[in-house]
Amino acid sequence: MATMDAIDRRLLAELQDEGRVTNVELAQRVGLTAPPCLRRVRALEDAGVIKGYHAELDASKLGFAITVFALVSLKSQAEESLRQFEDHMRTLPEVRECHMLNGEIDFILKIVSRDLQSFQEFLTSKLTPAPNVASVKTSLTIRTAKQLPGVPLEG
Repeated sequence: MATMDAIDRRLLAELQDEGRVTNVELAQRVGLTAPPCLRRVRALEDAGVIKGYHAELDASKLGFAITVFALVSLKSQAEESLRQFEDHMRTLPEVRECHMLNGEIDFILKIVSRDLQSFQEFLTSKLTPAPNVASVKTSLTIRTAKQLPGVPLEG
């Protein structure tokens, strides 16, 4: 998208905070009428700035009691090896995020699991034997002080 003005940024901030807001309510919040508001939102969607809409779920209420971060080092950093690892991570529903890093560690993963035993089974049967994995270091989340989706949008 070539140019975004203050209204576009306000639209994005409102939608990022509350994706289910109606177009009429959204238009009121940003000082537009409904038709131009809808046109702007659709333009932001078409430009790929808005990639989708999601419900925020409470993992613990759905039986996923633990969140683990795993630092993964690979045996090879050749592009094909990186792609194979990433492709494998996409097939594992427990892996909620997979980020390639620069430096000593190749990837950081965010993994959810029902309990420690389930995580141990996942670690030994799916993650450690994954393509090209040299080592895995894990840290169990004790509590989360902040978890915000998206990016900071200043008006």
